[in-house]
Amino acid sequence: MPEQQDARPQLTRRHRLLLTSWLGDWSVLADYSWPLQDTAVLHIVSDSGEHIVKASESSHHIQREINAHRTVLSTLDEVPVPRLQFADADAGVLVTEYLPGRLLLGAPEQDHADAFEQAGRILARLQVPGSLSAEYMDDVAAQAIELVQRAEEILDERSRRMLQERVAAVPRHPVRLHFTHGDYQPRNWLVHEGRIAVIDFGRGAQRSWVSDLVRLRSKDFHGRPELEAAFMRGMGRELDASDAAVLELETMREAIGTVVWSHGIGDRDFEQHGRAMIRRLLDGDAVSA
Repeated sequence: MPEQQDARPQLTRRHRLLLTSWLGDWSVLADYSWPLQDTAVLHIVSDSGEHIVKASESSHHIQREINAHRTVLSTLDEVPVPRLQFADADAGVLVTEYLPGRLLLGAPEQDHADAFEQAGRILARLQVPGSLSAEYMDDVAAQAIELVQRAEEILDERSRRMLQERVAAVPRHPVRLHFTHGDYQPRNWLVHEGRIAVIDFGRGAQRSWVSDLVRLRSKDFHGRPELEAAFMRGMGRELDASDAAVLELETMREAIGTVVWSHGIGDRDFEQHGRAMIRRLLDGDAVSA
């Protein structure tokens, strides 16, 4: 078989010139880019220290991350997140400080309740409250229904009908928006000397606060109630009936979206994860306060 080519995205000439203008001479220590995305993620070193560079000419995640740093993260003191050092939204490139540590995903600490309690405390600080939205739940419901329709050739007719009925049955109410991470789970948490830090704000946006619980509940919390209890203790919050209604809609949108997206790119394992989420929903795994 022919040898597979490295499909990792590369820095453009414009990106390199900007980095040199900001940092002087620099070199790459490690490449964390993911072939399925169009963003270069590099660990580099310069005379001023170690940094993380993210760059893309087309990804909207770069714009989101720069905006998250400038509007929210820069206002939060003593929260363990990388600090923005340089950015050019026009060029699609940012530089943050490098935080030492390894991903919690796959580390022994991923089974430790203390790590999840720390992550809960950090999220409580990150989720700065914003405006009240009368349309938020309707928008999430509409997105879930649109995804069901896109899944016509992926999900059977009975499952699609049940999902549509389930979406329609969720009571609507105004929702207080918060700044949310958008992918809050151990693959975006670092652990260093027992302390947790949070990285990757490329999906940061104004959403319901419970939206940051969806991926945790579908993976790390599933069958591990002690981890969920520790996390919620760290957050200092409990779900009430209105939160549970929003979380149900968010979970349905996530489950269907996972199947549609992963099927489209041929990621069989992730598609099966989405299908498992849907099965649990249709088997009566309701979100409760």
